[in-house]
Amino acid sequence: MGRGLLLLGLALGLMTGCASRSARTTPEPRDAPSGKDSGTYLGEGLASFYGPGLHGRKTASGERFDQEALTAAHRTARFGTCMRVVNMENGRSVKVRVNDRGPFKQGRIIDVSQGAARKLGMLEKGLARVRLYRCADAAVSVFSMPLEPLPG
Repeated sequence: MGRGLLLLGLALGLMTGCASRSARTTPEPRDAPSGKDSGTYLGEGLASFYGPGLHGRKTASGERFDQEALTAAHRTARFGTCMRVVNMENGRSVKVRVNDRGPFKQGRIIDVSQGAARKLGMLEKGLARVRLYRCADAAVSVFSMPLEPLPG
């Protein structure tokens, strides 16, 4: 009896070890970073966009929000940080500059402007699963230039 259980345990272990893994359902981004120019991986999650209702209002950084500019709201990134946002559903990507705080909805990682959402192909759905990378060229990018103060 003990030997039968041992053989059964070994057989189950072998079958489990030989089982195939499920196929990846999310396509890899067309322009996935590789090599030393890739930028730093910052995470992945849900992105949403904001625009028309906030256009022209002050952001947390003090600048006026332009819904067509390539900007974003992030909870912790420094203002002026350049991030590359990659839509994991279609492989499209866009570089955005962080100028606001958010998103404040549970489960979301970034809010992008309407202009950035258009480039990511997420306007119709309103949400997209994305990966975030720090721009590899951020040190020489216009995205890292200091913000101009607002008049008045």
